Amino acid sequence: MAVTLGIGVIVAAVIVMAIKFTVRRSRPAGEWGRIYRNSDPHSFPSGHATRAAMLATLAIGIAPTWMALILIVWAPLVGLARALLGVHYLSDIVGGMALGVLFGLVLLHLI
Repeated sequence: MAVTLGIGVIVAAVIVMAIKFTVRRSRPAGEWGRIYRNSDPHSFPSGHATRAAMLATLAIGIAPTWMALILIVWAPLVGLARALLGVHYLSDIVGGMALGVLFGLVLLHLI
């Protein structure tokens, strides 16, 4: 199961980066997050939101109920934080979370 999850995280990261470099949407204007702005200048979709939603989706399928509930609350807060920090637009977060749910469902099917 750990190998499947690890591969899922890596595949999700590769797909997110491929989408980012295809769409090439610039990050919102701002000064915060220079490391992101320099190393990853594209904002759509949010990789953080993708991973958070994927983990929450996986938790629903394989984790104890208390952990799933915590991650269901935590995942949208990760996305909100990214928008409030000014490194993503709301649509980047929504797109990333949709991808994360999709990746999580695929992984649950494979496990």
